[in-house]
Amino acid sequence: MKRSVRYIMTEKVFLYPGESAVWHFVQITKKFGLEIKEKFGKNRRGFGSIPVEVTLGKTVWQTSIFPDKYSGSYILPLKAAVRKTEGIQEGEKIKFSIEIKI
Repeated sequence: MKRSVRYIMTEKVFLYPGESAVWHFVQITKKFGLEIKEKFGKNRRGFGSIPVEVTLGKTVWQTSIFPDKYSGSYILPLKAAVRKTEGIQEGEKIKFSIEIKI
């Protein structure tokens, strides 16, 4: 039987640290990240990723969240096409949801 859990949060968009910082992310709220790790960590895939469905504004897409070594939670990559469609900039706080279907 498949389980489905949805998390709704508001977090700030940031550029991943590094010389060629071009990847935009939002951090998964730490409380949710710890819960996700506990409930779904055994289902992780490459690089420790967990597949999710994201809803941000009117945009819905399939992607994965990845462990974040800095916070102990997860980070969600934001594709350029999604940022453009939803008018999202670095530093902006955005409301979004992730759904884990396992």
